[in-house]
Amino acid sequence: MNSTIVKTIGSAFLILSLVLPGFFVFGQTASEERAQLEQELQKLEAEIDSIEGDITKTQQEKKTFENQISILKNKIKKLDLEIQKSSRLVRDLKSQIVDTEESIVKTTEDVGTKKEQLAQILRNIAQEDAKTFPEIVLSGPTLSEFFSNVLSLEVLHQKNKDLLKSLTELQSYLGVQKENLESEKQEEEHYQKIQVLQKQESQSNKAQTEKLLSVTKGKESEYQKLLSDRKKKAQEIRTRIFELIGVPQAPTFGEALEIASSVSAQTGVRPALLLAVLTQESSLGKNVGQCFLKDTQTGDGVRSSTGAFVRKVMKPTRDVQPFLQITQELGRDSFSTAVSCPIPSVGGYGGAMGPAQFIPSTWIRYRDRLASLLGRPADPWNIRDAFYAAALYLSDYGATAQTYNAEWKAAMIYFSGSTNIRYRFYGDSVMRIAAGYEEDIKALASNGSLTFTQ
Repeated sequence: MNSTIVKTIGSAFLILSLVLPGFFVFGQTASEERAQLEQELQKLEAEIDSIEGDITKTQQEKKTFENQISILKNKIKKLDLEIQKSSRLVRDLKSQIVDTEESIVKTTEDVGTKKEQLAQILRNIAQEDAKTFPEIVLSGPTLSEFFSNVLSLEVLHQKNKDLLKSLTELQSYLGVQKENLESEKQEEEHYQKIQVLQKQESQSNKAQTEKLLSVTKGKESEYQKLLSDRKKKAQEIRTRIFELIGVPQAPTFGEALEIASSVSAQTGVRPALLLAVLTQESSLGKNVGQCFLKDTQTGDGVRSSTGAFVRKVMKPTRDVQPFLQITQELGRDSFSTAVSCPIPSVGGYGGAMGPAQFIPSTWIRYRDRLASLLGRPADPWNIRDAFYAAALYLSDYGATAQTYNAEWKAAMIYFSGSTNIRYRFYGDSVMRIAAGYEEDIKALASNGSLTFTQ
C-alpha cells in the first residue's frame, strides 16, 4: 500500500514538472507575437510622427485658408492612424486576457488536484500513525518488511512536505495570475477610453472642416475676414456652452473660465489646463453614460435614463461605502445620484462622480482639503467644487510648475495613475485642448472681454 502511494506521489510530481515547461513554450509563442505587435506599432507611430511633423510645419506658416484645411485633413488622417493603433492594442489585450483566464482555470484545477492528493496522503499517514507497535510488528511476516514499512512511512512524510510546498507555489502563482488579469482588464479599459476620445476628436475635426468650408465658401478672402473679426470671435468664445458631465445646466465658456481662474489663483494650476482636463473627463463620462447604484453588496445598478440593469456600477469593496458617506453627508439620495456607468466591453467598474470624474475612494482622500478651501463640505457634482478637486489632484503631481512636461505628466496621472507612454494620447490631447483654450483666453483678453484677473 505504501509503495503504491509513493508511486502515485512520484507521478504527480512528474505531471507538475511537465506543466511548467508548457508555460515556457507558450511564452516563446507570445514573445514572437509581441515582437510582431511592436513592429506594427512602430510602423504606425512612424506614420503618426510624420503627419505630426507636417501639421507643425504648416501651423508655422502663414494662416491661409488652404493651410487651415490642410492642417484639419492631416489631423483627421493622424487620428485615423491612432485609432488603428489603439484597436490593435485592444485586440492584443483581449487575447492576453483570454490566455490569462484559461491559465487561471488550469492552475485552479491543479490546485484542486494537489489538495486531493494531499488529503489522501494525510489520511494514509493518519492510518499508519494510528497503528500500535505490536500491530506493526505482527502485520509483517519478516523483520525486513517491518523496516521497509518504517522507511516507506518516512518517505510518505517527505512527499507530504514536498506536496505542501508545491501546493503553496501553485496558490502563489494563481494569485499572481489573478493580479495580472485585473491589470490587463484595467489596461484595456484605458485603451477603450482613449479610443473614445480619438473618435470624438476626429469627428470634431471633420465638423470644423465642414463648417470652415461652409462659412468661407472656400474663398481665401472670406477666411481672412473671419480671422480679422476679433469682436465677433470673442463673443462666440464667451457664450459657447462649456459642456460638463453630471451637472444639470452647463455653464458658458466665459463662466467656466471665471471659475477656473479663481481656482487657479488659489492652487497655482493654469486655467487652460483645468478647462482641458474637465473637457476630456466630461467627454469620457458622456460616452459611457450615467448610472444609479442600487445594490450596495454587489455594486450593481441601473441606467439613469432607462432603468435597465447594469452590472458593476461601482466597486463594492473600494467605492460603495465612501459613496454612501459622501452622498449622505451632502443630503443626497445615494440611489438616485448619477455616477458614470462601466464600459460594457471591458468588464471593469464605473462609479466616477461629477465633472471631475473622481471615484468615491479618491474623493474621500481630498475631502478634508477641499472643505478647508471651500469652508464647507465639497460636492463632486458642484461645478466649482469639481474644479477645485481637479486642481488639487493636478497640483499634487506637479502641474503648478506650468511647464509642458509637468502638466502633461500630471494629466497622464489624472487619467491612469501613471505616465505609461502607451496612454500618451490622453496627455497629448489634454495639452492640445489646453493650447486651444489658451488662444481663446488671449483672444478674450485682446478684445477686453476678460472681466477678471487670472
